[in-house]
Amino acid sequence: MMRTFVLLLLLLFNIHHVLSASKGVSASLKAKWSMTPFLLETSEFIGEDGNDKFWQFVDTVKELTVYKKSVRSYYNLILKKAAQFLSDLQLSLLKFALSLRAYSPAVFASQQIASDEPPPQACPAFVSVHGQHGCSTKDIKKLLKAAAGRPKPYLYKNDHRYPGLNKTDVPIVILYAEIGTKKFTSFHKVLSEKAEEGTLIYVLRHFVANPKPQKMLLSGYGVELAIKSTEYKAVDDTKVKGQLVVDSPFCTDDDNDEVQGFLFGTLKKSHPELQEQLGELRKHLLESTNDLAPLKVWELQDLSFQAAARIMSMPKYDGLKLLRDLSQNFPSKARSLTRVAVKQEMRKEIEENQKRLSETIGVHPGDGALFINGLHIDLDIHNPFSILDIIRGEARVLEGLHNLGIKGEHQGTLLRLPVNHVEDSYALDIRNPAIMWVNDIENDLLYRSWPTGVQELLRATFPGVIRQIRRNFFNLVLFLDPVQEDSIELVKLAELFYKHKIPLRIGFVFVVNTEDEIDGFSDAGVAFYRLLNYIADEYDLSQALISEVICFIMYNKVDVGETLSVDTVSAYLKRKFPKASAERILGIDSEYDDKRKAGAQFYRKTGLGALPLALFNGVPLSPEEMDPDELETIILQRIMDTTNVFQRAVFMGQLTEGTDVVDYLMDQPNVVPRINPLILSTDRKYLDFTSSPDDWEDTTMFSYLDSRDKTAVMAKRMKYFTKNDEDGMTAVTIWIVGDFEKDSGRRLLLSALKHWKASPGVRVGVIANPTGKPSEDNTVLYRAIWASLLTQKNKAAADFLQKLLKEESVQLLKQGTKMKDLLLQGMDEDAFEKKYNTLEVDFIHSQQLFCRDVLKLSRGQRAVVSNGRILGPFEEQEEFIVEDFHLLEKIALSTSAEKVKAKVKQMGMKAKASNLVMKVDALLTAAPKGEARRDVHFIKDSHSVLHFSPRENEVFYDVVAIVDPLTREAQKMSSLLIVLSQVVNLKLQVFMNCRAKLSEMPLKSFYRFVLESDVTFLANDSVSLGPMARFMELPESPLLTLNMITPESWMVEAVRSPYDLDNIHLQEVSGVVTAEYELEHLLLEGHCFDLSTGQPPRGLQFTLGMSQDPLMHDTIVMANLGYFQLKANPGAWILKLRKGRSEDIYQILAHDGTDSPADAGDVVVVLNSFHSKIIKVRVQKKADKINEDLLSEATESKGLWDSIASITGGGSRSDDGEKKKEDVLNIFSVASGHLYERFLRIMMLSVLRHTKTPVKFWFLKNYLSPSFKETIPRMAEAYGFQYELVQYKWPRWLHQQSEKQRIIWGYKILFLDVLFPLAVDKIIFVDADQIVRADLKELRDLNLEGAPYGYTPFCDSRREMEGYRFWKTGYWASHLGHRKYHISALYVVDLKKFRKIAAGDRLRGQYQALSQDPNSLSNLDQDLPNNMIHQVAIKSLPQDWLWCETWCDDTSKATAKTIDLCNNPKTKEPKLTAAARIVPEWVEYDNEIKRLLARVQEPENTRDEL
Repeated sequence: MMRTFVLLLLLLFNIHHVLSASKGVSASLKAKWSMTPFLLETSEFIGEDGNDKFWQFVDTVKELTVYKKSVRSYYNLILKKAAQFLSDLQLSLLKFALSLRAYSPAVFASQQIASDEPPPQACPAFVSVHGQHGCSTKDIKKLLKAAAGRPKPYLYKNDHRYPGLNKTDVPIVILYAEIGTKKFTSFHKVLSEKAEEGTLIYVLRHFVANPKPQKMLLSGYGVELAIKSTEYKAVDDTKVKGQLVVDSPFCTDDDNDEVQGFLFGTLKKSHPELQEQLGELRKHLLESTNDLAPLKVWELQDLSFQAAARIMSMPKYDGLKLLRDLSQNFPSKARSLTRVAVKQEMRKEIEENQKRLSETIGVHPGDGALFINGLHIDLDIHNPFSILDIIRGEARVLEGLHNLGIKGEHQGTLLRLPVNHVEDSYALDIRNPAIMWVNDIENDLLYRSWPTGVQELLRATFPGVIRQIRRNFFNLVLFLDPVQEDSIELVKLAELFYKHKIPLRIGFVFVVNTEDEIDGFSDAGVAFYRLLNYIADEYDLSQALISEVICFIMYNKVDVGETLSVDTVSAYLKRKFPKASAERILGIDSEYDDKRKAGAQFYRKTGLGALPLALFNGVPLSPEEMDPDELETIILQRIMDTTNVFQRAVFMGQLTEGTDVVDYLMDQPNVVPRINPLILSTDRKYLDFTSSPDDWEDTTMFSYLDSRDKTAVMAKRMKYFTKNDEDGMTAVTIWIVGDFEKDSGRRLLLSALKHWKASPGVRVGVIANPTGKPSEDNTVLYRAIWASLLTQKNKAAADFLQKLLKEESVQLLKQGTKMKDLLLQGMDEDAFEKKYNTLEVDFIHSQQLFCRDVLKLSRGQRAVVSNGRILGPFEEQEEFIVEDFHLLEKIALSTSAEKVKAKVKQMGMKAKASNLVMKVDALLTAAPKGEARRDVHFIKDSHSVLHFSPRENEVFYDVVAIVDPLTREAQKMSSLLIVLSQVVNLKLQVFMNCRAKLSEMPLKSFYRFVLESDVTFLANDSVSLGPMARFMELPESPLLTLNMITPESWMVEAVRSPYDLDNIHLQEVSGVVTAEYELEHLLLEGHCFDLSTGQPPRGLQFTLGMSQDPLMHDTIVMANLGYFQLKANPGAWILKLRKGRSEDIYQILAHDGTDSPADAGDVVVVLNSFHSKIIKVRVQKKADKINEDLLSEATESKGLWDSIASITGGGSRSDDGEKKKEDVLNIFSVASGHLYERFLRIMMLSVLRHTKTPVKFWFLKNYLSPSFKETIPRMAEAYGFQYELVQYKWPRWLHQQSEKQRIIWGYKILFLDVLFPLAVDKIIFVDADQIVRADLKELRDLNLEGAPYGYTPFCDSRREMEGYRFWKTGYWASHLGHRKYHISALYVVDLKKFRKIAAGDRLRGQYQALSQDPNSLSNLDQDLPNNMIHQVAIKSLPQDWLWCETWCDDTSKATAKTIDLCNNPKTKEPKLTAAARIVPEWVEYDNEIKRLLARVQEPENTRDEL
């Protein structure tokens, strides 16, 4: 029955079965560089897990290329080898990375570095030893001999160094070879052996001697086909020659989609014999539904909810596919959606969830947001390459938690624990009695007139004014030794602050000799301290006078450069207090010695460095900041900065009127009891506890385990001194590592045990690291420690050890006392003796191995491990005292241990809970810190959320996507989620964040996101062509324009396509429109500032190159953010100041984000990934050039501007003198699409016909078609002009435009100051659709009367257009006043003046402000300069410089110097018709160009006729 029905339908539609080629569009993107081998990319992927892993993998695959059969079997073999080092999850990520070619830039960067060496001839692999090369292993010996005399090569951060002995004084040998080849193996064998012996440093860089010629197709970008407005017909009528009908390479998986009620997937299964006819029927139905007739406003309103309703009605995975289909093909699907009914409960649920999302995470209706494990992934910033990095980083933590037995919901709760960031600045508690306060802002009468309320902080003041409030907001504590020379200067400064009533509470801690027998007659410091106490006690002086006494004694009586002496103090005492007894005050039995030791003890306890020292609100100042000349400025700056912090605290209600300010300060999380840089350092190393191996009792087997397994075995075997809390678990686990036969090791353990006794939340384990090979003789004490731990109760064992580790016990043992004689009462002596006498030293050997291989300690070195964090190795003399353990515990608890313990307790995981806390804490704190994780919840989720459950018992990612199905975010996110679900195990929720009451079409484009989860192969086992964007079943009527939407730092260009990609009209095409793009450059971006002024050095030029070719690209720094950009590709690049004025006036002083040391002369930047690379450069004027200005009249004339992508055509460039250079007409123009390129050629011809001056054309390369770029050199040759293609990527910080036409308008005006070299003084912009009838030299030489540019005003003479002159009413009329509105089709720019007054920076600033509103700047290139007319003056050019029929009357045409083909809003006449009608010579020019192009496109032998 069904079969008959289908046949009837086919007849009904009267389909003549003609096999026509499918129509469609395909776009692909190739890398500029040749294909890199999968094996090398895999090695880079594994290398990210650590250098050891990289070399282990290299050893496993060193001759793998021998097994090359088919590409697919070789690929599978690589994966099989990689699987030895990777988990299943990581293997999936490797496949994804290989499909993305994410590590190809890293491999090619090495290749590029090799080509810069350069490689010796016909060498499949070679070594470079300090600049000299060798092609065989026999050369190594000879090259090493004199290597020490040659400079060492520069090593990069990502270089692969063989893990041999870390010596610095040996030669560096760099091997350039391809892993897996025989040649590599022979080199590797020799070099690895020598590196292990420590005779050289062996570095490997990838080098493929004969790279494959083919380029690789890339993925990770979007392609958009936007529907163009056809209000004005702007399509070229020239037929594209040589169009091929391409058999469609497209396959479609959309058969399951329902078309007008038919489920074609089901029909094809039921009637396989009708496949072709059903295909035709489906195509016919699609074409009839692909009707793009505009929808009525009432049909638009609910489209977003209707799309969501369709998606929610599908099975889960199909729902995601449908989301992709609806968003990416929306213009074709819109009409079918209008018939979908929306349930009320769905609408209600969406609205409730939206209210919640808006309140909790600030996501509003229609917004898109993606969260992976709670991390917000902003798709405007992130691309698949950065997302791969994120999910790879997450994999380490997720797998760790999974291996530790934490699964399901518990995983998320632990992941979201707020692990406190490591503080940058720690503070000491200043509430210490040892501090002698000079003043007290809150209580001293001196400040009684000041207001006391904390709200005063919020009162407005002038910038830079310090508020005088009667609160101790700012506290300065100075630690001084009165005898030190520097102290005097600091006391003077303190007095200065005091006298000027700066609201700063000042305190002193005097650190003087603490020995009892020292008195005031033998030590000036003690004398000074006792005298101070005497005056304070006897005369009850106010604190103010104390400061005067300090100052008087210290610097009125001491000359600069001298120090305080006993005589100075005695003389002062006699003169000022003649009746006082010097003996009673200064002598041995002085009554004024109170608290003398307190200062020194406080100082010692703080752990601070050398005196003098200062604390501002408890935070120590660095030694550089302690310079008295700088200190005043620094303190005032700190007061200003801290005021901001207090203001925030008052505003947020954290600091109120009743708060004690000092208590508030000292209760902050960064306040610690002691400053120990080792503990507080931000650079932290952690053990990895996430492995779970068998417990090897056998030491020989232990030595073969990798680091993770060794750690796991140690953790499993460890015995502890524990004091269980009431809940039976401890939050902090400390391992003490050392040689306990040595005094330093024993002191460390004693300190730890003292701390353990005082602190309930800690347990202590002990690891031996003997100095020699472990034997019974050199492990006596350690075996006793271990035996007591195994046999005694905790308290007894600890008491015994405290006795055993004392020096006298050690001496007794040495003198022959038996161990049993040292045992304490209450110990189980028999058990102890039995264990002590039978303990093997084997396990100590394992511990020693652990210290060597995992903790990286030498024999006998000490270290402390706190919840997996490794502190050490300690220097021989370094002490780690009880207070340090106290600080260590506080830091561990406040970072995360306390929170982890609470969560583990909640989970009810009682077994080995303390071990679990230690392991989880190490895992979470070792993970790199990103932004805070969000917890995204929906109130209800049955009607508005697509749910995907993860596979059981596997590591899974918790992904929440919030998306309106009809937005640009949905177009990208849907594809991304489908691929991610194929790569990793997802627990996925997709919420339909619909917008209500739409008033216009939400999407006006078709879209594809090019991304695949794995490398794909063809049936013959060769790699498929690669990923590309395929658009099938497109409606044929609309006019489409193709846009590539790539990651921020990519510069791509179309390299092959006979079609006009700006105007694709499928009705006129048979087959598939193919577009091939190339990733031409990866962008290097940066920000540059002058250190002296803090301002960007406008007009400064940088060059980028390699050692063999130092000037490959150059650029100019703009004033907005000091921004610059340079085009590069993978490799190591050298950044320099351009020769000429830039290099003469400036020097580079420092740089960040680069790959050379900050103070290195050469700035080396390595580009080795698809990620953006942004650097910071700080420059300074040379001492003798302080008053020079870069942009002054004497601009450089030397040096060729290699443009921003220089391609020179036509006549030779003249650089023989200023005069000739000046006499070039520089004409700038932009064009996109074949029609405008046709106009552009005619415009060029008309310019050349009317001038005798040499002409140089500058074209924006970004949007030119491949055919234009191919023919322009021939045209330059034929007509004798020069040209250059300039290129600039729209900066990421400048508001982006999404419509191609608006982007092109932006390029016309926004980057004039950086597009052209400084040597170009004037440039004339001429629109592509203009015909020139006069000599433009006249316009160039016109006096602009001080304005940076000149534009022609719009004509007023054609009266019938009055109603269309928008600038005569509304906003423009009031804004312009008496000024005119100017047209942007022709303008002349005085670039010197333009740069001098920073016009470009002002225009960009105004654009940034206005462009946020989508309704402003409707004609961007024209509205912006007219809007800025008051800030950047416009010289109005004479009217005859631009005539256009729309606005100017016919009589003025006779005197027109240029004719512009403006659009006519009244008649909407197509451009081509208008051109032929308005400009008689246009047809003649057009035919001439056509003849030239016909000859250019003929075979080579006829080209000579030109």
